[in-house]
Amino acid sequence: MSVIKGLRKIAPYVAGSQPKEKDIIKLNTNENAYGPSPKVAQALVDFDTDHLRKYSSLDQESLRKALGKQLEIDPDQIIIGNGSDDILSMAFLAFFNADEPILFPDMTYGFYKVWAELYHINYHEIPLNTRYEIETADYFAENGGIVLTNPNAPTGIYKPLDEVEEIIKANQDVVVIIDEAYINFGGQTALPLLQKYDNVFITRTFSKDAALAGLRVGYGIGSPRLMKVINAIKNSINPYNVNSIAEYLAVSAVESWDYYQENCQKIIKTRDWFSEKLRSFGFNVLDSKTNFILTESQDVSAEELFNYLQDKKIYVRYFPNVKRIKNYLRISIGTQAEMEKVVETIQELL
Repeated sequence: MSVIKGLRKIAPYVAGSQPKEKDIIKLNTNENAYGPSPKVAQALVDFDTDHLRKYSSLDQESLRKALGKQLEIDPDQIIIGNGSDDILSMAFLAFFNADEPILFPDMTYGFYKVWAELYHINYHEIPLNTRYEIETADYFAENGGIVLTNPNAPTGIYKPLDEVEEIIKANQDVVVIIDEAYINFGGQTALPLLQKYDNVFITRTFSKDAALAGLRVGYGIGSPRLMKVINAIKNSINPYNVNSIAEYLAVSAVESWDYYQENCQKIIKTRDWFSEKLRSFGFNVLDSKTNFILTESQDVSAEELFNYLQDKKIYVRYFPNVKRIKNYLRISIGTQAEMEKVVETIQELL
């Protein structure tokens, strides 16, 4: 076989499996336990398919305006993407072009490392402390940018906003990205910091709190200075990156946000209940502010528990190749009934 020049070598991000079996409890990809709002369902029925013969919007003005009203920010400070992955990918290209390494935790969203390598961005992974927390002082080093998921994944741990601000304040000459995929399940948003610092860029998704993972819509929020650059990147890669149906349904989701807030509170209540149940069995459970928990049994290995649950058609996430958490499982929070079934199943093994 001849050698083909120029092929890129890259270790891709490995997503959670999407089993096709029926009658399973799927807790491995942090999807929302509850469905989209009735208003979203009705919007799908009402959508005029004649719009599909035309290209989608270039600027998603209707969705940006809806989000601007909800979040009380200028719509021009918002960019919409094909999921927050799309936004983050563009942000890496737009904001990280220095010689110094960008900084992010060694245990966080796995795509950061992939994008850095794919786009030839110098990076440094900073270890979480022994409590799996982000240490503020670690990010006072010379760098070309910073990326923090808050609350973090896969740990679920939230870093208080005043500590996040310390990092931003000490790094005003680079862009600090705050990935808030899980912020509506606990913690305080960094949105107020946008008024104080023009180097902050916040990303969010409709996949978690809005139960629209299959729709692929996310957004970024930043200063006019940052928006000018990332919009240029968007228009250089894929100007029509959000389809017409996705924008239409996402607007309906924003306009029915009371429904989602109620569901987020249900998930929070179930998460805290489930965490305490596991602790009563002797499990170590990290303090989560997300729609999942990271947990370790003192009696059963992660591999054994993972396989046992899967045999019972309960799918969770296992990280055998991540040394520090190879004996932990990440379990998304389902409905109360689903989590009661998980507890019952675990009890049967112990």
